[in-house]
Amino acid sequence: MESVGTWYWYAGFAVLVVLAVIVDLLVLGNKRNEQVSFRQALVWSILWIALALIFNALLWWYLDGKFGREVANETAAEFFTGYLLEKALAVDNLFVFLMLFTFFGVAPAMQRRVLIIGVVGAIILRGIMIFIGAILIAKFHWILYVFGLFLLFTGVKMLMFAEAEGDLDSNPILKWIRGHLRITNEYHGERFSIVKDGQRWFTPLFVVVAMIGITDVIFAVDSIPAIFAVTLDPFVVLTSNVFAVLGLRALYFMLADLAGRFHLLKYGIAFILVFIGIKMLLIDLYKIPVGFALSVVGIVLASSMVASLWITRKPGAAPTSADR
Repeated sequence: MESVGTWYWYAGFAVLVVLAVIVDLLVLGNKRNEQVSFRQALVWSILWIALALIFNALLWWYLDGKFGREVANETAAEFFTGYLLEKALAVDNLFVFLMLFTFFGVAPAMQRRVLIIGVVGAIILRGIMIFIGAILIAKFHWILYVFGLFLLFTGVKMLMFAEAEGDLDSNPILKWIRGHLRITNEYHGERFSIVKDGQRWFTPLFVVVAMIGITDVIFAVDSIPAIFAVTLDPFVVLTSNVFAVLGLRALYFMLADLAGRFHLLKYGIAFILVFIGIKMLLIDLYKIPVGFALSVVGIVLASSMVASLWITRKPGAAPTSADR
């Protein structure tokens, strides 16, 4: 499968990701006893988005000089569409993180460490799955139809059960963990395990990290087929995916107090998954222009978020960190 990415683009991107994770740790993880304010999280979320846009602009400039304006425009549009799509799915992922933190009573100081583990885990998992997906698509073209059907099914299922509330107590994975591991009743700082009476006990924080990891796997399974419906270029798939994941910690602290106000976002994401699934199923019959796909993703996301905020606009409906 041909790719616009060369070895030095991959190498440069890898260095950029490492530096970005380090910055994330230093900026949002250096003061463990202080809660990240809404304003601080908003500023850093904007900076992460700006970083992705700058990368896309540099990629466009490089492709424009090497392959021409048409290739540069199409690739840049594919990157931005994939980035928006993956960002939306990542936000949905964050709401699950919030549910886990609330259920287990994880203090804000400990949430930072769990989130960085979740972000790094998501990057590694997506990199592996993108690599496998690119190989499968190159060898078996029909796998695209499997991806399309899967996305269609996932979108319809999300539409049907958008209002259903998850019951973690009945979660089979959590039940298995509790049934097979010795779990302490209380937290022990940021430790994942302790030795008590000569036996290894795991803390609730370990359980949270395990559930976050499983959540990463589930959402990666959803997101990878979706991005391959936008572009088959593995470099664009990888970079747009990782940029969407970078900065999730800042985005989490920005949206945590507003999560209840975005209840229509799930419907928007579900519609997008259905649209992307149909796009993939039609790939050999009609290629939906990437510009049109970008418009659909952007309009649906913006509409669902604005509508959510409008419906819940009553004073005091959703207090935020900015109000404190």
